[in-house]
Amino acid sequence: MRARNVTMTEVARRAGVSRTTVSFVLNNRADANISAETRQRILAAIEDLGYRPNAGARALAAKRSDWIGLITEIVTAPFAVNVIKGAQDRAWQDHKFVLIASSEGDEEMESAALDKLLEQRVEGLLYATTWHRPVRLPPAVREVPTVLVNCVDADGQLPSVIPDEVTGGHRAARRLTDAGHHRIGFITLDPEIPASVGRREGYEAALLEAGVSPDPRLVVPGYATADGGYLAAAELLDTDDRPTALFCGNDRMAMGAYDAIKERGLRIPEDIAVVGFDNQELIAAYLRPKLTTIALPFEAMGSEGVNLLDALTAGRPVGTDPVTVDCPLIERSSV
Repeated sequence: MRARNVTMTEVARRAGVSRTTVSFVLNNRADANISAETRQRILAAIEDLGYRPNAGARALAAKRSDWIGLITEIVTAPFAVNVIKGAQDRAWQDHKFVLIASSEGDEEMESAALDKLLEQRVEGLLYATTWHRPVRLPPAVREVPTVLVNCVDADGQLPSVIPDEVTGGHRAARRLTDAGHHRIGFITLDPEIPASVGRREGYEAALLEAGVSPDPRLVVPGYATADGGYLAAAELLDTDDRPTALFCGNDRMAMGAYDAIKERGLRIPEDIAVVGFDNQELIAAYLRPKLTTIALPFEAMGSEGVNLLDALTAGRPVGTDPVTVDCPLIERSSV
C-alpha cells in the first residue's frame, strides 16, 4: 500500500537529488536545466512512493489553485445539477475543477460555505440560485472574482448570467400564434418576480406581432405550483369565451392545468393547446400528451459563468449588465 503522507524530501532522497530539483520538476520549470534522465528518475520516485503535491502549498506558491468554487441553494435540485455540469465541463477545458458547497438557502450556512471555499484559495466563485431573482451576497465574495448564475446582484456590482426570459416568453406565445391560436391564456408565476415580468413581456409582444391585443383578463397567476396552475386554468376555462391555448409560466403549473382541462372533457391539443416553461424533464416528458415547453438553459448558464470567471481572472474587463442565455423551444405533443 502506498504511503499517504509522502513528502517532497522523501521523493528527493529516493531520486538522489535536492528537494529544489524535485520542486522544479513538479512545477515544470523550463529554465531549470534538468536533464531528461534526472526528470525521469524523479517522476519514477513520485510514482513509486505515491507522492501527491500539497494543494494548499501549491496554491500559495502559484497564487492559483485550479479550483472554482460554486455555491448553490440545493445541490440535489435538477436545475442545480445542470449548472454544475455546465460549469465543470467548461472548467475542465482549462484543466480546472469545481468545488461545490450547498447553502440550503440559509444565510449562516451560506456564509460558512463561502469562508470554507475561500480557505481553499479558489480562483473564483460562481453563485447559483434555483430561481431568477436579485440577491445580496456577503462582502467576502469580493475577495475573488465572482459571477452570479440565474440571479443578479441587487447592488449592481457583480457580473451575472441569466436566462433570456423575454425571448423565452415570446417564443412560447409565438409557437401558439403560429399554430393559429389568438385567444391565449397566460398562467403566470408570482407576478412581481423577474421571470414572470420578462415572460409576460415576451408573451404580449408575440400577441401584438400576430395582430392580437393583449387581454389582461387572460392573465392569471398560478404562483409556480401545480395546484396554482390547476386553479388558474379552471378560472380561465370556465369563462364564456374560454382561451383555445394556455401558456403556463412553468411546467408544474402546466401539470395542474392538464388536470383542469381533462376534468372538463377537453382534449390536448385538439381542443386546447398548452405550452410550459422550464423543461423540467420529470414533468414535461411524462405528461400525456408530452408537454411542449421552453427550456431554462442551466447547463449553458453554468458554462457561461465560467467563461466570465476566466475573463475576470485574466484581468479582462467584464461589465455588470447581465449576460442573457437563450431559452430554446422543446417541441413535444401538446400543441
